[in-house]
Amino acid sequence: MAAPGEEEDVMARYRSPLVSRYASAEMAYNFSEKKKFGTWRRLWLYLAQAEKSLGLSITDEQIREMEANLDNIDFKMAAEEEKKLRHDVMAHVHTFAHCCPKAAAIIHLGATSCYVGDNTDLIVLRDGFNLLLPKLARVISRLADFAEKYADMPALGFTHYQPAQLTTVGKRCCLWIQDLCMDLQNLERARDDLRFRGVKGTTGTQASFLQLFEGDHHKVEELDRLVTAKAGFKRAYMVTGQTYSRKVDIGVLAVLASLGASIHKICTDIRLLANLKEIEEPFEKDQIGSSAMPYKRNPMRSERCCSLARHLMTLVMDPLQTAAVQWFERTLDDSANRRVCLAEAFLTADIILSTLQNVSEGLVVYPKVIARRIQQELPFMATENIIMAMVKAGGNRQDCHEKIRVLSQQAAAVVKQQGGDNDFIARVRADPYFSPIHKQLESLLDPSSFTGRAPQQVAKFLKEEVRPALIPYQNEMGGKIELAL
Repeated sequence: MAAPGEEEDVMARYRSPLVSRYASAEMAYNFSEKKKFGTWRRLWLYLAQAEKSLGLSITDEQIREMEANLDNIDFKMAAEEEKKLRHDVMAHVHTFAHCCPKAAAIIHLGATSCYVGDNTDLIVLRDGFNLLLPKLARVISRLADFAEKYADMPALGFTHYQPAQLTTVGKRCCLWIQDLCMDLQNLERARDDLRFRGVKGTTGTQASFLQLFEGDHHKVEELDRLVTAKAGFKRAYMVTGQTYSRKVDIGVLAVLASLGASIHKICTDIRLLANLKEIEEPFEKDQIGSSAMPYKRNPMRSERCCSLARHLMTLVMDPLQTAAVQWFERTLDDSANRRVCLAEAFLTADIILSTLQNVSEGLVVYPKVIARRIQQELPFMATENIIMAMVKAGGNRQDCHEKIRVLSQQAAAVVKQQGGDNDFIARVRADPYFSPIHKQLESLLDPSSFTGRAPQQVAKFLKEEVRPALIPYQNEMGGKIELAL
């Protein structure tokens, strides 16, 4: 929040809507300056603690002084130092040293800028995944409840966005869930595959640390292991240049882009279903759909998800190009780009997951509309069943096929040319040829007989694949989410 008197100045500057309008406070903090520079100080502390434990001349008093000032960051001083030095890491080394005069001589000892920069990025990426995963699990859980509730409700299927064989409302939802379960696995794998850059020195050779420990390779390796463990990682990359490989960023943003594709598809389906008036996203009592058309109920949440998902999908191009042009041990043309694309990817994923959770918690189904649409198309789909029933009653398959071809084209003309309802079944009832099966027509047109194993597939899928995947997150399912805007 802006301080009194500063609000007008804040409103006169561009602010990313990803933070000012949409993202959660937790994800915004994860990519904040406070988290970044506070992590730098913790990494300097871990390094000093590990160096001390391995025999370097570092005192308990110096360690205590660093511990006491981890969050005592003078951001104004740091900004002034960076303006003067044109180096963000050294600006914060000086700022930390200012409040830790006893420890000033050993802060950043043997390290390069990427010790704090890259390792902090890896911590932030890991923590970002840890924020996204429970949100994704919540979306899957809400959609699973929806799929279970509507597992048996027949609905017209679509291929090429043309009427196709029936499915059920719950089975269609399972198509969405399956994509999201793939994303859940991908995000978990990407998080668990992250390693720490560790303590590698200026070009990744650990030469400065080998000098500090007077050629003792074992101590240099142990230093790397100790700091990696203190930062909460099980492994560090065995080889690096000055930076960790920028292919790591490709892997991170690729799974987020894939999540964006899943959500775009889901929300596009919801938008199309809203147009058909079969299913709608939640619409609040005082919500306005259009400034000019008061009757409209626009699917604005799903539209927001699609809009932001497009942005998320494009961001993977940044690390692809960055990794391709990292000359030898590194070039600095990665830095400014990564400041933008890494944060924006996680912020955007965070926003669309929160929005989709809100949508999935309030989906509205209109069974009568769904049933009416089935009745408009089902007579044509039932023709094969009618033929089989006639053959069983003693009819000739070819004669029956020709009769149905003529009647179905007549009924199609009524629908397409006259704008009327599908009267195919009425024509069958009026034709004496079909009298042997007139009493069977109602059962032959039961929508549930056209959905195959859809209800059973829903039950099996939710029981065997979806619910087990959510077990690690069962304590983080939380309540319903309300959108700020």
